[in-house]
Amino acid sequence: MKTKQLPLRAAGLLAASALTLGLVACGERVDTAGTQPSEPTVGQRVDSATERTADAAGNMAQKVERRVDDAAITASVNASLAKDPDLSAMKIDVDTKSGVVTLSGPAPTAAAKDRATSLAQAVDGVAGVNNNLEVRAG
Repeated sequence: MKTKQLPLRAAGLLAASALTLGLVACGERVDTAGTQPSEPTVGQRVDSATERTADAAGNMAQKVERRVDDAAITASVNASLAKDPDLSAMKIDVDTKSGVVTLSGPAPTAAAKDRATSLAQAVDGVAGVNNNLEVRAG
């Protein structure tokens, strides 16, 4: 049994050595002129992939945060409109994207339409208001 284990150990040691040498060879390589080759090393590729992954995760986190902020803005604008006696009974659609609120639907008067813009602009986080309300005589 000992004679079979020795060749297996030697083969394992040889394989580990070859793997180690291969990884070292993939590290910082220098050509005969003493300059770094143009092909990136494995380590550089891993660093680049890690950086791209971190950037993508950061971008995704920003998008999620923006959506949460937009949802909070929409809820606040809806609450403000609901408190107004002329606008509360109206079906006004509020949509927010990147802090810009879009109001759609009917308004009973031009004054109520203008008030809807003012109410939306007063909400924290609102970057702008697109008032697409239509004044309907009633």
